[in-house]
Amino acid sequence: MGIIGSILVLSFLVFFHELGHFLSAKLFGVKVEAFSIGFGKQRIWRKVIGETEYSLRPIPLGGFVQLKGQSDIDPKMRNYDKDSLYGIASWKRLVILAAGSFFNLLLAFLLYVAIALIGQNELAPVIGKVEPNMPASEAKLKVGDEILAINGISIKTWGELSRRIEESKGSLEVIFLRNHQEYITTITPQIGQSKNIFGEVISRPLLGIVASGEIRVVSHSFFESIPLAFLKTIEASTLILQGIEKIISGIVPISEVGGVVSIVSITKKATEIGIVTLFAFSALISVNLGILNLLPIPALDGGHIIFTFYEMITKRIPSVNTLYRLTMAGWIVLFGLMGLGLYNDILRIINGTMPF
Repeated sequence: MGIIGSILVLSFLVFFHELGHFLSAKLFGVKVEAFSIGFGKQRIWRKVIGETEYSLRPIPLGGFVQLKGQSDIDPKMRNYDKDSLYGIASWKRLVILAAGSFFNLLLAFLLYVAIALIGQNELAPVIGKVEPNMPASEAKLKVGDEILAINGISIKTWGELSRRIEESKGSLEVIFLRNHQEYITTITPQIGQSKNIFGEVISRPLLGIVASGEIRVVSHSFFESIPLAFLKTIEASTLILQGIEKIISGIVPISEVGGVVSIVSITKKATEIGIVTLFAFSALISVNLGILNLLPIPALDGGHIIFTFYEMITKRIPSVNTLYRLTMAGWIVLFGLMGLGLYNDILRIINGTMPF
């Protein structure tokens, strides 16, 4: 059931991406020739409604919307009729090309809203250790104290506490709970060194406290969940962009790149753990799909967006041969990345480190 569930989740994420292209194309009068979930020449299910063929195909990890005048495989098939992708205004084309990624980010936002409303396990803002000769110890904070608010902003999780400290520009007014009694103190963070998620040593404001490890189920009201979900979506997008940068710069080894097997395996685990974990992982994958599709690689939406900007700025259309060569180069890059991910997945299976 886990494998089936993971395939259904990934298919839905792809469907939502393609739905963005589909709806925006319909909005601007572009003919949608095909809407497919899955790849392959064979069709498991097929139905023609109006001018569009809807189908399910046997390779479930993907999908596509075929718009009139567009071909990712052969750019020489471009069409400039009024109901084609390249027969409409350039700004409309940009909206259609970006709509898939926008829908992925929208889906992630909605999933984060749902998670906030349902509630999930979070590290409580309770102090488990106070480092000596640090701002917290000088302010007489003790083990067991619970941070309730910083500068008037309520704190519910250790993550929120860390973020408020990291964003601080000076002294902090800290409200904390000790023996069922609230106290207020003022603490000025000290700049120190710690490691980020990529293992890099960075300088950041520190109080000198360590979490107790207490876990609580934390939920939020609807109005609290909106800004929280927006923040989570931005954080996930930033993390993915930073990850790409770290891989290119060599800080994160290419052995960390995962492929389809890794995604299916981890999604399977998420479906087995519970709905909140599944929502959280699905949101992250949805953001991943949205951001990666905007990369300036010719075979992706981002590549088409770059071509469109080029046309808007120069008032010239790239030659057919240029489009063809760049598109083929884009496919080579994509297949190379897919091959690298699959190679790493196989090594993880051989070494017994793949989480099945």
